[in-house]
Amino acid sequence: MFALVAVSLAGVAMSTPAAAADDAAATDQSKLEYATPSKLSSHDLLLDATMAGKRMIAVGQFGHVIYSDDGGKTWEQAKTVPTQVTLTSVYFVNEKVGYAGGHDSTVIRTDDGGNTWTQVYHNVESQSPIMSIYFVDEDHGLAVGAFSFVVETKDGGKTWNQRTLVADSTDDSHLNKIYATKDGTILVAAEFGKVFRSTDKGETFTEVDTGYEGSFWGGMALKDGGALVYGMRGNVYRSTDDGVTWAKINSGTDKSVGGGWELDNGTVVLIGLQGYVGYSTDDAKTFTEVTRADRLGYVAVLPAADNQIAVFGEPGVKLQPDDAAKALDAVGFKFSEGS
Repeated sequence: MFALVAVSLAGVAMSTPAAAADDAAATDQSKLEYATPSKLSSHDLLLDATMAGKRMIAVGQFGHVIYSDDGGKTWEQAKTVPTQVTLTSVYFVNEKVGYAGGHDSTVIRTDDGGNTWTQVYHNVESQSPIMSIYFVDEDHGLAVGAFSFVVETKDGGKTWNQRTLVADSTDDSHLNKIYATKDGTILVAAEFGKVFRSTDKGETFTEVDTGYEGSFWGGMALKDGGALVYGMRGNVYRSTDDGVTWAKINSGTDKSVGGGWELDNGTVVLIGLQGYVGYSTDDAKTFTEVTRADRLGYVAVLPAADNQIAVFGEPGVKLQPDDAAKALDAVGFKFSEGS
């Protein structure tokens, strides 16, 4: 089984055999295999998380989709999820409509904030896991994945068409994260230090030279209009011009980085391998490293209740302080400015 971005971070993700279906069969939900209810769904491997309004949503192995309406204190499993494949990505267009993607080129959709889901795309023959999903608006969306796999919908997920990211390109690098900056420029973080950029709502993309040769495992937009991409061995690059140029910043670590979030107070949090959590209070220019005592792999982070963050990965979901000093104190290290 091919080891993908999120799989590399957590180290143990494997796809569960999917129903023998193709895209055309996605409308017949009765023929699909459904995720099994599990009391351990919030303690098993989780590979992505996002916000749906005030609701926290996370996805992971065995088709698990979980959500929390109390800031991460308690979690419930989605009632109906028509797949058992490992889900690697989740994206919400608004607080009700969302999509999740995963192995066997699977995409599922919810219209009720994550309570129930339907399968809208499935192509087991492609053997290309979906790694990230982004919607320009309620109708137009892109799902990207391994070996430059891209499928696109322009009717809200009713139909999907396979396409290339860059016209006439034979590139087969893994497309690991698609997202948009504050101004609407769409960026794709990929292998071999590649970032692809679109200024026409995803109709066309061009490759940007970042000056890095390793793999980017993820990326995120910043509220000030900037953007980050991050990946192997603590390499984090920042753009202040909508993704045209990139400069390496101090991540405070040599551990691989796979996910991030900007909190309401402006703190930027990154998450990664070997228990890495990085906090920045200077607009993502430098980060203070906090190493979790469990030293496990994490791939996503969200704001949680009571001045905490929720981190998602190999052990499911865990909570910790949203402040570097408090987080360092919690794991037994003394904090000092600039540390």
